[in-house]
Formats: sequence, structure tokens, C-alpha cells
Amino acid sequence: MRLLHSKTYELREFVGNEANRVEYAILSHTWDLEEVTFQDVQSWMARYTRKLGWKKIEYCCRQARQDSIDWIWMDTVCIDKSSSAELSEAINSMFTWYRGAKVCYAYLADIPATKWSARDHYSCLQDSRWFSRGWTLQELLAPQRMILYGTDWNQLGTRGELSDVISQVSGIQVSALQGDEREIGKFSIAQRMCWASRRETTRSEDIAYCLLGLFDVNMPLLYGEGGKKAFIRLQEEIMKNSDDHTLFAWTVPEEVASHPGSVKEVGLLAEHPIFFRSSKNVLSFRRWDVSDTFSMTNKGLRI
Repeated sequence: MRLLHSKTYELREFVGNEANRVEYAILSHTWDLEEVTFQDVQSWMARYTRKLGWKKIEYCCRQARQDSIDWIWMDTVCIDKSSSAELSEAINSMFTWYRGAKVCYAYLADIPATKWSARDHYSCLQDSRWFSRGWTLQELLAPQRMILYGTDWNQLGTRGELSDVISQVSGIQVSALQGDEREIGKFSIAQRMCWASRRETTRSEDIAYCLLGLFDVNMPLLYGEGGKKAFIRLQEEIMKNSDDHTLFAWTVPEEVASHPGSVKEVGLLAEHPIFFRSSKNVLSFRRWDVSDTFSMTNKGLRI
């Protein structure tokens, strides 16, 4: 795990037990133009401080210093994305890293203070890009403590203070917004898939990869396989660890079924989280005296 010092802006690698002991803050944000990268910080070239993305780094580091936290993690500068191995490790570890942070600063760059004070909070959050991106779903759920900030680092409130309006905007039940991993695990697979059903990612495969931590699974990243194959692989990994039949509780949404050239026949596994859009209230049911197992074989699903 690589962290950025909040005072010196130096990067340092933490491994093993040292990584488990270090105290750090973590940033949740959406990517924009001119992000500062790992290579920028490594080169120590002054021009990267003139990039638009430098502002959020300054905001985050300043807040960490005020909170007496020496180290911060943010994906733009702490991951060397030129290394496919490092990127794969980071994506498979990201939920754990957000979970282990002392505090998560969520930066909603499109909510200035004037907008927040003048409009109802529901409209502000609903219009924010942060609530539409795939990666920010786990970043919303995993941290034990989260504080939301607007454009000029104006504090919007804590996740707890805003939990009711966040629930309305995101479709996530309030009890899942408490930073308690055990509470998240109480929701069925279909319900958790539903949380992702209105979110988007730039790369099609990421709609599956961004959900790894939410279902506590790991799998290799294969950029180029396409979103459908990645999402089916995700469900196959989930099946290895769960007997929750709500994995099959989905329907083809109307906008997909009516799209020209859409696939008329589908298998038992959904092709995208959007297929779970109507599954918010689908609960899992288990008979403790009977184990209803299922598995994927070379001839298909055995159930």
C-alpha cells in the first residue's frame, strides 16, 4: 500500500504489518480533467502543482493535517497505473483500504457552498456526479467514518448526518450506510446489485470490477473482455462463496429489451447490474435444515 505524506507530499510504500498499523485518511472523488498522477509526484516536477487536480490534493492534505493524520491515500497518485499487476492488486484491495481508513473525505466537486445553502440537499446530491459513478459505491459504503465536502472544500456533513437524504438519492437502505460491514452483508445479493444498477463506469469492465469488495470476492482483471463477460465472471465468483438464490432474481429492463439489436435470449446470469434495478426488496431465504447449493459446471449452471 502506497501513501502520500500530508505535509511533505512524499510517497512511501507500506507492506505487511506496517500497512495494518499505519493511520491514514482516504479520498473519494470522481476523476476530472488534469488529474495529478503517480508519475507526476514521482518526478517532482513543479508543473504538476498547476494541474487542476492539484487543488483536491491540497484540500485533502490540509484537512488531514488538521485532523492530525500524517498519511493519505488517493487513487490518482498512490497507484502506478502503468503496472497492470499493481492496478489489479489495488482494485482487489480497495474495499479493504477504504474500510481501514481512519476517515474518508468524499469530495463532491460539483456542489459549491452557495448551491448547498440555497437548494434542498436532495436535489444537490441527486445532481452530483459522485452519486452516479460505479467506483464511488464501495467508497460510500466501506469507510467506518465519512465526511462529505463540496467544491471549495465546504463541509456538507457526515454520512451519518446525511444518511436519510443519501438513502433517498442512492437507493441504499439507511442501515447499510453506517460503516458496518456486517450490516451490508445482511442484504441479499440482489439488493446489493440493485445499489449499483443506476451507476456507470468509463470502462465497461469496471462495472464488475468496482463491485468486488461489495461481495467480498477477488478475481483477475481482464481489460478488453467487455463488461458483459466481466459481470458474468463476477457472478460466478460470488456463487463460489454464496448460496443466495437472489443472484437469479433479475429482469431484463425495458430500455434494454426495446433497444434495436438487443439480445432476445439471455442465460441465468445477468449481463449488467441494470438487470437488478427492480430488486431492491428481494430478500434471501434460507432453510437452515437444507443446503440448496448450486455451482457452475462446464455444461452450465447446476442448481
